[in-house]
Amino acid sequence: MNDIDPRPQDTLRAELTELLPPPPAPEFGPEREREVRRALMASVRPGRTAAWWTRRAVRFAVPAVVCGVAAGAVLVAAPPDPREQRPAVRAEGASSVLSRAALAAAAAPAPDARPGEFVYVESLVSRAGRPADGGAAVVEPVHRRQVWLSADGSRAGLLREEGAADTELAPRLPVYELDHRGATPRATTMEPAAPSVTEPSHAYVAGLPTDPEELLGLVREQTRAGGGDADQRAFAAIGTLLAETWAPPGVTAALYEAAARIPGVVVVPSARDAAGREGVAVARTSGGERTQWVFDRSTSAFLGERTVLVAASDAGPAGTVLSQTAVLAKAAVARAGQLPG
Repeated sequence: MNDIDPRPQDTLRAELTELLPPPPAPEFGPEREREVRRALMASVRPGRTAAWWTRRAVRFAVPAVVCGVAAGAVLVAAPPDPREQRPAVRAEGASSVLSRAALAAAAAPAPDARPGEFVYVESLVSRAGRPADGGAAVVEPVHRRQVWLSADGSRAGLLREEGAADTELAPRLPVYELDHRGATPRATTMEPAAPSVTEPSHAYVAGLPTDPEELLGLVREQTRAGGGDADQRAFAAIGTLLAETWAPPGVTAALYEAAARIPGVVVVPSARDAAGREGVAVARTSGGERTQWVFDRSTSAFLGERTVLVAASDAGPAGTVLSQTAVLAKAAVARAGQLPG
């Protein structure tokens, strides 16, 4: 009888790795954490955030949340991820992970995106869709996404994704108006909505409060509309601000601290971003879906975001990955389409 396992060595190695406990996340001692927090937070003075945002530079930050499914993309089935069956640990662990992320963010350089320039974001993304006739969710293969966003909202941006034509992100939408029934349509433009937590611009985010309680209150106030879980709406809105904008250090730190105050946020001991990088995640579950923010274990840097089914549904079995992202680069450039030097 042949007792040699016929499966590839990489598969066996990955399965054996899953049996090992995840590496521990680094911890500050209580006194050292309080000392570092006081020093960092003292440097973030009210009224100086926007100025820092225009003067200082950063190379890497969080990824932009993905837009709609690219036209013509090839879709493949999304298999369940056995790692997602691991239980989350107690909620107190999430506060520690988010506090370390806040400390790291507060010490990071600020974005150097001046008015009239663009914020460039490069990510790996994969998103789920549902067939027109129903059935299980399918996701795109992981692919590169590049976006150029106007720092002050005054200029048209650009979205570029593999497998799709470039899309202009215009600050004003073209529309047609009718003066009366039977009249010839008249071309005009629709002014964009005022910036808000749910429709953020980079300039708006630069002026957000750096006090976590005040910031969480603002997020809750501006996400009151809509049904379902109010805490999940707040968690999702903070995730969007972290992912789609390039906030100053003090604002980013406050966003993490605000998220730590939302009930139901827990730790997932091990999770991977779209680039396959393993880290520790904080997550919140609502409606059978768990949204995770993945952090580097040693630096507490934001690596990416993912959404996973935690219970079987029409979209697929438990463990199905519905979406995932991974940050590759973020920078300020002079024009849309320009790559950072």
